[in-house]
Amino acid sequence: MPGWLTNRMIYGLAFAVIAGLMGFAFYLQYVEGLEPCPLCMAQRIAFVTLGLVFLIAFLHGPEKVGTIIYTSLGGLVALAGLSLAIRQLWLQSLPEDQVPACGPGLEYMLEVFPMSEVITMMLKGTGECAEVQWTFLGVSIPGWTALAFVGFIAVLLFTFMRKQGNA
Repeated sequence: MPGWLTNRMIYGLAFAVIAGLMGFAFYLQYVEGLEPCPLCMAQRIAFVTLGLVFLIAFLHGPEKVGTIIYTSLGGLVALAGLSLAIRQLWLQSLPEDQVPACGPGLEYMLEVFPMSEVITMMLKGTGECAEVQWTFLGVSIPGWTALAFVGFIAVLLFTFMRKQGNA
């Protein structure tokens, strides 16, 4: 491993990748016109939260205890995001007659329902979460999202397993 590739630099690079992923998500939404479903929004929240963990770790440059803390926090967020992506992939795999009914839009839910209900509805997903709007190499957005979360979990484990002198 090159000497310049410290955990701190890895955290900074991971943050930059998440910023790029969010930029691409906004491109798909605002340029290509793909409206994100509630599960997509929940996955975005997980990405932003994970990005903040990476940014803070980059700015902090932690040693052993800090690395354990950032790995734990980031790992929990990444696992939550991965589970949301897997749920959406499951919804997309259902036969058409088993797909849940489409729900109201997120803006409407935020205006009408209490936040606890909005969060519950977002995490369960609705019929529009089962719709495949875009693919690349035959893989849908939640498929790529799941791969990204697995990649970030691997990055966190890598930084955790390195000798702490490389912080």
